Amino acid sequence: MRKLSIAFLLAIASALPGPAAAQSGAAVVGSAPGKAGVAQTVQVTATIAAIDKATRDVTLKGPQGNEIVVTAGPEVKNFDNMKVGDQVSAQYVEALTLELKKGGGMTVARSDQGGVKEAQPGQKPGGIAGRQVTIVADVIDVNPAKQSVTLRGPKRTVELVVPDPAQFKLIAKGDQVEATYTQALAIAVEPAKK
Repeated sequence: MRKLSIAFLLAIASALPGPAAAQSGAAVVGSAPGKAGVAQTVQVTATIAAIDKATRDVTLKGPQGNEIVVTAGPEVKNFDNMKVGDQVSAQYVEALTLELKKGGGMTVARSDQGGVKEAQPGQKPGGIAGRQVTIVADVIDVNPAKQSVTLRGPKRTVELVVPDPAQFKLIAKGDQVEATYTQALAIAVEPAKK
């Protein structure tokens, strides 16, 4: 994946979860025999309180009046389309799923996918970036005393505790685990509310 080159998006995403923004989030955990997953979403919103076009500094104000300044780098498209009063919202999602592959047979490997979509000319600044990493690992040991499994992936070996006894009973040496980690970030600048 191309690195997220939109410094402004990263600055907002890292800065907004603090006291300068309204923040909401949710976490979801689920499982089925041989499968488990967890996902978390965080959404933050702030209002543009000031813009310094010379330095490209943008002051964001949260609902309680707290302010934070972020700098929009030169790669931010459509910087001049932002106005004081516009709403900036960011939504970040990350998820991890694990799936047991009985008997193995898959190639131990890691694959990465990702992409970035930026605002089109004439639009307000914004964009979406995402990536997904999938790893297939071999189960090389099962330790009932610790209720743990040892997985050997393409680059390292890890020992994981499986807290669910029903899930643990399903795993045997020679099986494989496919883990998929997904993350996405969306930033949007919307016109000021009347």
